[in-house]
Amino acid sequence: MRVGPGRTGHDSPVDRPGAAPAGLRGAWSAVAAFAAVRALGLLVLTLWSRANGRDAHALLSARWDSLWYVRVAESGYDFTLTAPDGRVLSDQAFFPLLPWLERAVAAVGPLGLGDAGLLVSAVAGPVAAWGMYLIGHHLHGHRAGLFLVTLWAAVPVGIVQSMAYSEALFVALAAWSLYAVARRHWVGAGLLASLAGLTRPVGLAVAAAVWAGAAVEARRSRHIGGRMLAGVVLAPLGAAGYILWVGLRRGSPLAYLDVQAEWGNGFDGGLAYGKFIVAHLGGWPVVLAGLGLIAGTALALWAYVACVRRRQPLPLLVYTGIVVALALCSSGYFGSKPRLLLPAFPLLLPVALALSRMRATRSVPVVTALALGSAVYGASWLGGSGPP
Repeated sequence: MRVGPGRTGHDSPVDRPGAAPAGLRGAWSAVAAFAAVRALGLLVLTLWSRANGRDAHALLSARWDSLWYVRVAESGYDFTLTAPDGRVLSDQAFFPLLPWLERAVAAVGPLGLGDAGLLVSAVAGPVAAWGMYLIGHHLHGHRAGLFLVTLWAAVPVGIVQSMAYSEALFVALAAWSLYAVARRHWVGAGLLASLAGLTRPVGLAVAAAVWAGAAVEARRSRHIGGRMLAGVVLAPLGAAGYILWVGLRRGSPLAYLDVQAEWGNGFDGGLAYGKFIVAHLGGWPVVLAGLGLIAGTALALWAYVACVRRRQPLPLLVYTGIVVALALCSSGYFGSKPRLLLPAFPLLLPVALALSRMRATRSVPVVTALALGSAVYGASWLGGSGPP
């Protein structure tokens, strides 16, 4: 990665492959901040659930997609469910790494599959925070890395990071792959990208980031080494392998697209999302939701433009751009779009950098308010039927 603003242009120890990461010693504070924000979210969810006669544990481990992951872990693939509108929903829409880990954890201990999923997320979340911090530290220093992690933990749908979902696992793999690209550890970057591709379909964004980093390095050094080539080849194998497996099971190379279409997911350039927003501009009080959607989308696009203007490294821009494009330009359940943006953590870097330049008397209250808001929103969202 190129050196960020405020850093020298010389090759520092963090830039040399094999050197000790300069940000390693400060990572504990970022992990602790992540844990504190998530603990607050779980506390509010527990209190909210008790007040409304709900079971917080069940909400975290046995709701929505987590039930599909547990079913795959328990019985393998090929389960289908017929929706009220006649669509046949297949479990092949869910990538296999999380169910594999759930099954492995449950096999060696007393936990059930749902609790095994919670444990995977409980471990993956801090690991994601650690890798994320190292990226922020590499670009802008300790405080920026610390605020990047804290902001990611405090996004409105941050409660997903504590659920038996694949987001925390995916972001952990993505962040460390991107950091491996920054350190020019190509084989590690490729392996992590491949594992990310076994976790979520957007894992191909991580592979693309590896390719972008390799292209930049090859142009700079005018050399393509064996390790770089190995990383480039390894990066897409996870996602490509699973998609091809689904194709073999269904007898068509592009059958995975059919699986997603059955769930109502497809890439239409944002047409369906635009219609959804317009439908929420027609009267009171739904107009507030429509305006909120417009504001949220504009904020995400502004953040990406800010990342481009600040000349974030090309691998980060490629990764974030693909994640944002897939989230905003696909059809499907629109309440999932904030969750689909969760992996796009580099969008938070401009805000993290701004907070890092403030005095603690200003930045800490801002982050505290965001953490409280995230905790309340997460409890109301998970305790209800979907995004309020």
